[in-house]
This record gives sequence, structure tokens and C-alpha cells, in this order.
Amino acid sequence: MKYFLLLICCLGTWGDLAGQACMAAERPNIVLVFIDDMGWGDFSCFGNEDATTPNIDRLAAEGIRFEQFYVNSPICSPSRTAISTGQYPQRWRITSYLNHRKANEERGMAQWLDPQAPMLARSLQQAGYATGHFGKWHMGGQRDVNDAPTIQTYGFDESLTNFEGMGPKLLPLTLKPGQEKPGRIWEDAENLGAGFRWMLRSEITGGFVDAAIPFIDQAVANDKPFYINLWPDDVHGPYWPPVESWGDGSKRRLYLSVLESMDQQFGRLFDRIRSDAKLRDNTLILICSDNGPAPGAGEAGPFRGFKTHLYEGGIRSPLIVWGPNFLRKKGYNNTESVFSAVDLAPTLLAFTDTTFPAGIQFDGEPLVATLLGDGGSRAAPLFFRRPPDRDSYYGVDDLPDLAVRAGKWKLLCEYDGSAPELYDMQTDRGESSNVAANHADIVAHLTRSLLAWHKSMPPDNGPILSKQAK
Repeated sequence: MKYFLLLICCLGTWGDLAGQACMAAERPNIVLVFIDDMGWGDFSCFGNEDATTPNIDRLAAEGIRFEQFYVNSPICSPSRTAISTGQYPQRWRITSYLNHRKANEERGMAQWLDPQAPMLARSLQQAGYATGHFGKWHMGGQRDVNDAPTIQTYGFDESLTNFEGMGPKLLPLTLKPGQEKPGRIWEDAENLGAGFRWMLRSEITGGFVDAAIPFIDQAVANDKPFYINLWPDDVHGPYWPPVESWGDGSKRRLYLSVLESMDQQFGRLFDRIRSDAKLRDNTLILICSDNGPAPGAGEAGPFRGFKTHLYEGGIRSPLIVWGPNFLRKKGYNNTESVFSAVDLAPTLLAFTDTTFPAGIQFDGEPLVATLLGDGGSRAAPLFFRRPPDRDSYYGVDDLPDLAVRAGKWKLLCEYDGSAPELYDMQTDRGESSNVAANHADIVAHLTRSLLAWHKSMPPDNGPILSKQAK
């Protein structure tokens, strides 16, 4: 009966009857878990043999893993902007991590995300959802930028963030073996809104979970569907795992311990949903990472590159989708579907039968059938521009400025289209063999479309900074 009612809502042709049916239909809950700086290969269900992530692995075993999912930037703030708005972050002049005012200006960036941007959360809030953001924000309100809009301005009823967002926040105490009194980092963040609370860095993910669970309970009590961002600081450096799992203190060991601790802290939220029949049957959980890993910490699996790179290691993310009552398949590994974070906003609006914001054209495509297990990819190519301050990073002196993924092809080049690199992603997902010289027509076509997209976006100061560095 529920699906019949939803069908009536979606057809939108029965006037008042459709409206009444939509009101009666139970709308699905959404939890979006967006991990910080985690590599494609870091979940054990994606091949990690050095650490275990049993809570996440269980969701994967009951849901769908997507191997060709992308985020839309290899660095945090623009990646978060893309997944929140369904649009390329370049449209909003957020193209690298938001920093001090002067650094943002030097890179040709906005100081914060324009509140007029289309927000998935706001659309759901207007449709009657309870909306909560628990975790890292980093789309305005950081360092000396203390006049940014509050997180609630963007469509959230409640928020709890870290040192890179306005309003109530959890701030990190650090502790290592043999240390009696914890230290503090990011103390200046006390200036970014009232309600800060200090707690051990190793427990902050649990602090966000502790806020999310009563938010769910209240939404259930109020008979409202909910949308939750659970965006932990983990697994971003510096790495401060529980003292008992410090190990040999190496970067890799600390990272793996943080990863395992994060998974353990997620468990309570997943159990709250799974153990409640009503929530289990009406909740969709999505889990991915905002960009690739830092060298020596996480692993990008078979992919080339790291965080900040437009090679696959910087922009390809694991994606797990769980929702037993919605998914067409269980324990399925989707190796074919190509889509990205900008597709999630229109997809989730369509999935929840929520009206799209008026006058807005998403860069993403609604791919409900893909998300639920029927396969298929987005129709349009995916375009990327590197952070303006990352022409040389992690040991690479001249990184490609632009990239496009179209069908099986991946092209990278400079701002002017020079130095093309072309890879066949079906046979060379590690981007090891540049075949540009063998496919001049494909290079020409992809370069034209990529440069056209690049020029259609507001510019940043990437070209200026590159020339200054040289």
C-alpha cells in the first residue's frame, strides 16, 4: 500500500487525491555519513587487510557497495559544497579548503558558502523533515572568519560541529600514552559561536553520535521523517586514537586505530536504526568519504594519487548504501555505475518525493534506480578543477589542472588544454598508461568540453598562483 501511495504522489496527476496520498505516505529517513580524508580502500569491505571496520562492513553486507562513485573535489570544503548543493562547487567560488580571510582572498575564493545556494537539507526541511547536522562543516566559519552564517541558516533545525563551523561545537583534547593532562588544539575556535565543549579527540565521533541519536528519538516522537548529516572529523590528521590503541605511534598505525575507533563509535547509531523495526524499514544510510587519503595514512586501493590530486586516488570514494526495505539487491558490489556526489542531492529529493528548489538547475542527475540497485550511470560527463593552491603537492611538481570522466575515458590536462593525459578506465583504472597519442579525436573532443565547462565556471586564482610558483 505504501508504494501505491508513493506512486500516486510521484505521478502528480490526481489533484487533491495525490496531495492527500502524499500526506498519508510514510516518507523515508536519510542518514548521510561523510568521512574526512578516507581512502577508497580503507574499509575492510573494500580490501583493507590492516584494519577492521565491522559496523560499516555489516551495512555493506546488507546493502550495496559502489566502486565507481566520485566526489567532486579532492579537498574538503568544495567536496562538502558539492554534496550539499547538487552543484559544482566552482559555482559558489569554493574551490579549496576554507582558511583565514587573507588566504581565501589570495586564492580567489569566497569566505563561506552563499546561503542562497540550493541545499538538500533546506528542501527537505521545507517538506516537513527534521534536519540535523552533526560533525565537520567547513563551508564557512573557521580560523578568523567569525561572521559566517550559522549552520541553521542552510536548512538545519539542529547542529553540532567542530572547529570549522559556526555555533555549538566539540573541541579536541589530545592525549597520548604516558601523558597525564590532556592538551588542547584549535583553541581559537571558541570564538565561533557559543556552546563549545572540550572532549577527547578520540571520542568526538561518539559525541556527534550522542547528539544524533536523541535527535532521531525526538523526530520519531514528533512523527516526522528525519535527514541527518553525520560528518565526523575522523579520519583527518592529526591522528589521536584512544591511548590503548596507540601502537607503535607510526602515522599508519595511528591512522588505522582512528579508523577502527570511528567504526566502533558509529555502531551505536547503526544499532539504534537497525534494532527499531520502523526505522529499519524506512531509513536509507549512505556512507562515503569527502576526498582521498594523505600519503602514509589511508590507502586509495589500486588508484593513483592522494588527497588534492585529480587522479583517481584523490576523487574516487567508496560508497555504501543501506536500506533493506528499499534496495533491490543485498550484499551487492556495483562495479559499473559511474556517478558522483553532485548526483546525490537530486537523487535523494526524487527518492523522498520532495519538490526541487524553484529556478535551480542541478549539475547532478536524479539516479534513484541506480542508488537502489538497478544499475545505470549518469548521462553527462563529470568535470573537475584542482584546488588553486595545489599545483604542486605530495611530491608531484606539476599536477593536472582539470579533469573529465566521460564513459570509459578519463582526460586530465592543464588550464589551456595542454599536456593531455588520457586513460581507459575499463582497462587501466590505475592511470598508468597515457594513451592520448593514440586517440587524438577523443582527446580533442574531451578537451573542448572540459575547457568549455572550466570557462563557464567563476574563476579562482589557480593560474595566477601557478605562475607565481614558477
